Amino acid sequence: MSDGMSRIYLDFNASTPLAPEVRAAMARILEEPYGNPSSNHWAGRPARQAVEDARAQVAHLLACKPSEIVFTSGGSEANNHALKGAFFAAARRDVHIITTQVEHPAIINPCRFLERLGASVTYLSVDGYGRVNPDDVRRGLRPETILVSVMHANNEVGTIQPIAEISQLIRDTGILLHTDAAQSVGKIACNVTELGVDLLSVAGHKLYGPKGVGALYIREGVSIEPLIHGAGHESGRRAGTENVLLNAALGVACEVAGNWIGMEPVRILRDYFWERLQSAFGERVVMIGHPTERLPNTLNVGFVGYAGADILSRMPRVAASTGSACHSGSVELSPVLQAMRVPPEIGMGAIRFSLGRGTTQTEIDAVMNDLVGVVQR
Repeated sequence: MSDGMSRIYLDFNASTPLAPEVRAAMARILEEPYGNPSSNHWAGRPARQAVEDARAQVAHLLACKPSEIVFTSGGSEANNHALKGAFFAAARRDVHIITTQVEHPAIINPCRFLERLGASVTYLSVDGYGRVNPDDVRRGLRPETILVSVMHANNEVGTIQPIAEISQLIRDTGILLHTDAAQSVGKIACNVTELGVDLLSVAGHKLYGPKGVGALYIREGVSIEPLIHGAGHESGRRAGTENVLLNAALGVACEVAGNWIGMEPVRILRDYFWERLQSAFGERVVMIGHPTERLPNTLNVGFVGYAGADILSRMPRVAASTGSACHSGSVELSPVLQAMRVPPEIGMGAIRFSLGRGTTQTEIDAVMNDLVGVVQR
């Protein structure tokens, strides 16, 4: 490469590397508590303690009780548990669920599944920034509504949803509020009391933990059907011998993440990137997503009249994501960009740059040099 840099990773919303502290904790766990956490002897007790320590670390980040944390295999399982658990706990099929059109497939597809079982689902529209109107949630409520599920922050454009306002609208109705916080945990404050949620999903690999582990916050007093039935693990809420290694890793990742809430250095660098893009391309580049109510690390931009995939294909050292896909010569916008009604000439050129804790200004400057060269050609 022209400046000596081999690779630049700007896809931290897709996945993150292991934090050094997490890697060290995993190495330690591999050497120590090999017993079954359910065994009440010298080999099992350290394993149980490691799991409970991790539970407390996750709970501390979310400002809840450790007993309200259920470990899962990831964000998708946590979302499925919340949706299907609420549905089956209702003990009837003709229930109503409210969600949005910009949710992750781990919400949309379980909702489609529950529709096949008899549930009615309302998929609320969003504005041009990708934000849902809380009044639309209120207007969508029905006597048979059991659950509202709205993501905390969007994975593609970073827009943060008004979860606390939605909570105020449905408080005291008996309707559960779930939020998919896979993208927001570790980046912005996720205090479950301030958000007013009953259920909240966490994905380990989005906050510098390993893949294959997550958590579901279940507010004390809320009863949902287990997704996995078996023995009484996780206080009877999720069967299966606890994954000591990955649970401990998630706990440490959450502890480290507590020092990064707000990600101010990353936000400053993201804004610097946007200023450079504007200076270089002017009206040929458009920000997609909310200008202020947005994750501090996320910058989704549309290069007007270009195809994002074509731009990235000419920048092989840069890892980033596009908001459109090319099929048989035509460009198809992602469901999120379609729901936001992003014009095709902007959406087809959409690229999501998501920065991380270790992203440097030197890397951003190098990406800018590549972008200028590609677009000019």
